[in-house]
Amino acid sequence: FAASAALVVLLAPTAARGEEPPPDFQPPETSITAGPDRVAVSRLARFELVATEPATFECSLDGAPYAACPARIAYSGLAVGRHALEARATDAAGNVDATPARYAWEIVRPEPPAPFRLSGDTVSRWAPVLKRAIVRAKPSLGSRRISRLALRTPERTQNLVLVLERLEDARGRLWIRVRIPVLPNNRTGWVLRGAIGGYTAVPTRLIVERKRFTITLFKYGKAVFRSRIGVGKPSWPTPRGEFYIRVKLASFDDPFYGPIAFGTSAKSSVLTDWPAGGHIGIHGTNLPELLPGRVSHGCIRMRNEDILRLARMLPIGTPLTIR
Repeated sequence: FAASAALVVLLAPTAARGEEPPPDFQPPETSITAGPDRVAVSRLARFELVATEPATFECSLDGAPYAACPARIAYSGLAVGRHALEARATDAAGNVDATPARYAWEIVRPEPPAPFRLSGDTVSRWAPVLKRAIVRAKPSLGSRRISRLALRTPERTQNLVLVLERLEDARGRLWIRVRIPVLPNNRTGWVLRGAIGGYTAVPTRLIVERKRFTITLFKYGKAVFRSRIGVGKPSWPTPRGEFYIRVKLASFDDPFYGPIAFGTSAKSSVLTDWPAGGHIGIHGTNLPELLPGRVSHGCIRMRNEDILRLARMLPIGTPLTIR
């Protein structure tokens, strides 16, 4: 009996070491510890997953079937709108988290970049054209072409444009919105910054009142010159709108234009068969007795003594409003 008891004592530890551990029926718990902002503009979303014990993961994006995924996962090219990621862990025993972790967020369209204004009510800016360039409807290389900048004006002087706004696109390209001398009048478009030179600021603005037959020059918002003028006849009207002074000319052989003339960006919508398409000018006259009135083919006529005074105060690039 003593020997048998001793045998039992010696065998008991061996049996304990051979016992199998109890079955594991406890599933892991899953957490999403990193994700995008709840409201984001990026189409890329990165996530980090953890579990309460060693495990593998499965993920479901926006209700798609679950598929194996790593603990660090990224989704790219996502659409604008609401999205949700669900993740569940599976432990070594095959237990699956029955309550997957969920992360919801929304991708919104980024706010369009705000243009920076270059020309205002009292001070405007112009720039010379350095390269022949395409003018586009929007600040994008894929946008519709609306015109092309020329290096020279119809008078064979260096071309210039009134610059209105500046905008940097998503790729860092700098675009400038410019006023362009084309029909229909009052058009603006966008060119790449490299097509034009440095800016020159002008504190002047010229306003023509067709019904009152007046022209007024403002400097820093204050009227500094005013005179009576002649404008286009009803059959050849002076166009209305927003324009600018492109060129200053003198020493004409023909006294019809007076001593000085200014070329503008305005064009006649009637005299399209004229050289260079019928650009509107501001010039003197050898028939001062006709002024004021509707006397021209669209140009603005001034008495010679008046335009000489104006010429001392009016720089090129000055914005011109014709009402």
